[in-house]
Amino acid sequence: MNTWRYIEDDNVSASAGLATDEILATRVGSTESNTTLRLYTYKSNCALVGRFQTIKNELNLDYCQMNEIPVNRRPTGGGAIIMGEDQLGVALAIPGRSNDSYARVREQMALFSRGIITGLEKLGLNLEFRRKNDLEINGKKIAGLGLHKTSSGGLLFHASLLVDLDVPFMLNILNTPFDKISDKEISTVAERTTTVRRETQKDLSLNAVRSAIQSGYSEAFQVELKASQYSKSELNDIQQLEIDKYHDNEWIYQTTDVQDMLGKARVKTPNGLLDVRLVLAGNMIKSTYIGGDFFTSENAIADLEQSLRWHSNHKTAVLETLDKVYTRWSDDLDSLPIEALSKAIEMAAKRAEIASRSVASDPYGCFVTPGGNHV
Repeated sequence: MNTWRYIEDDNVSASAGLATDEILATRVGSTESNTTLRLYTYKSNCALVGRFQTIKNELNLDYCQMNEIPVNRRPTGGGAIIMGEDQLGVALAIPGRSNDSYARVREQMALFSRGIITGLEKLGLNLEFRRKNDLEINGKKIAGLGLHKTSSGGLLFHASLLVDLDVPFMLNILNTPFDKISDKEISTVAERTTTVRRETQKDLSLNAVRSAIQSGYSEAFQVELKASQYSKSELNDIQQLEIDKYHDNEWIYQTTDVQDMLGKARVKTPNGLLDVRLVLAGNMIKSTYIGGDFFTSENAIADLEQSLRWHSNHKTAVLETLDKVYTRWSDDLDSLPIEALSKAIEMAAKRAEIASRSVASDPYGCFVTPGGNHV
């Protein structure tokens, strides 16, 4: 029977929690550390956005600042999540394979979540892997999943398991389409999510749930989990990455030179929301930002954005360039439909043209935000 390291953490800060996950996966990929399962909690409620999300679009930053709620950015894709004492973080750092790519992201998340599914079965709960990255019970979300491939080839599988959840609190932190947070809105969201305590109808301790998940991974993957602590070199790496990256506002609040009002479009795809913003200089695309809650390679997105710099905004020319980039990153971009990206770029360019005409006709130089509904 193979052996994995097993580490328990509690009361970690947002920055330390994220840095630890990334360092473990990086070191596992370079064979400096062994495969590790980490089950942990955060010391206070924090809000974590996905790798490609625009933080001000996802979180109520004024509320977070007023209530001293830490915010940060995960290395994994997906949507914004709330983590705290009642949410169990599940991190599996495991060596990747040479043919691992984001084309298999859904397949890999389904595989690595088997430990959670098996563990909660021991508590009488039957979970399903559904949609693009959710674990659900009777159609209600109980855990969100994420995946990240490090530069060393290590894989980080992450899950946020809802042992319990304060729905009104979550709605105040997240940017929602609701004009106000009323009992109706709270009830609506509560009907779409659930928790371990709600489903078992028991006031289970987080440690009891953690023990079930630990057992679930051991059984599902036929491994022995050996309790361990971080090595000195791991702690040094974690501390350094926390300072260099997860304390850095440029990482947390990263933005682009693209101004939203110049041209933007949001398109729903089967694999997540696609958010495109661009600036036009005449008929040329000056710069492009591609974001959303999808899962793919950072390098592939960077190649797309770079390839569209100072590029004709003509639909055919854009599609030809996208074809070339998609050929280079065929596996990693498999989850981001080229048709959807092409459509979003075209919509954003048209809205940028409308904004430019509005400014040109305004003697006071006031911007008019382009109209039109998002798809």
